[in-house]
Amino acid sequence: MCLIALAIDQSRRFPLVVAANRDEFFTRPAARLAWWTPDAGGPAILGGRDLEAGGTWLGLTAQGRLAMLTNVRDPSRIDVQAPSRGQIVPQWLAGTEPTDRFWMRTALSGYNGFNLIAADFKRGECFWASNLHAHPLRLERGTYGVSNASLDTAWPKTTTLKHRLRLAVNEAESIDALANALFKALGDRQLAADADLPATGVPIELERALSAAFIRAPERQYGTRCSTLVISERVGRGMVTHVMERSYTASGAVALLRQATLKHWPPRYSDEGPSALVEQAVVSDGPRTRVRSLLKPPSTPRRNAQRATP
Repeated sequence: MCLIALAIDQSRRFPLVVAANRDEFFTRPAARLAWWTPDAGGPAILGGRDLEAGGTWLGLTAQGRLAMLTNVRDPSRIDVQAPSRGQIVPQWLAGTEPTDRFWMRTALSGYNGFNLIAADFKRGECFWASNLHAHPLRLERGTYGVSNASLDTAWPKTTTLKHRLRLAVNEAESIDALANALFKALGDRQLAADADLPATGVPIELERALSAAFIRAPERQYGTRCSTLVISERVGRGMVTHVMERSYTASGAVALLRQATLKHWPPRYSDEGPSALVEQAVVSDGPRTRVRSLLKPPSTPRRNAQRATP
């Protein structure tokens, strides 16, 4: 993945929404969205798969784990002998260890720079981590974005996608309307103005080409390979999650749309204490409605509404 926007508990109807693009060389073989079992064993994963190194950029398990990853763009710090970062996602999805133990092991494994957003909904937690930062950051209810820098770095495409996701979540009246709005946002080919470009160590022409949400660099045989949506919808007292992947040819045309539907996912977190029964305010542009959060309160339950960080 090279661009991700994520909204957690920002809508009563759609409590989890992910919109992400994977950018990669078209010569690198990959499988489309499907259920598959990692070579090392463990729970089946729903997601695409890198057929060169065997990992993935985004995946989830029926047991309630979700993970997605982007590379950090810094040519000066690339180690060509480093292991594939795509292995990090299956390792998280296969594990049962808590975040701190997983992070300690992963941070010491010699990967090139990466961002990881990982959730364990049975534990009611979600975090962002990067091996360029000392500790993982627990994510609370809010809207987040990440590309090839740190979480919520104000790159134009990251800021724009977060904004368009927030609008779509608040305004959509159906799954189809929300999906269409998000796929349109992920397909945006508008380049950033040169004055707004980051300086990541690549030539300015490449920096410019990489500034769009949807990338096409035909001279490098590189670009956006697929767009993925994860949308959870409250239906009555239950939850239904739709995972959609739109893959593209090297010319930018849509090659295929795949979709999977999971009932009763994400699972409710369990807790022996009173916080398991607490309902929390979901923040939106409309009236506040008290519903059960996907994430466990970090400490004692708080009844007051909390507005998410933009």
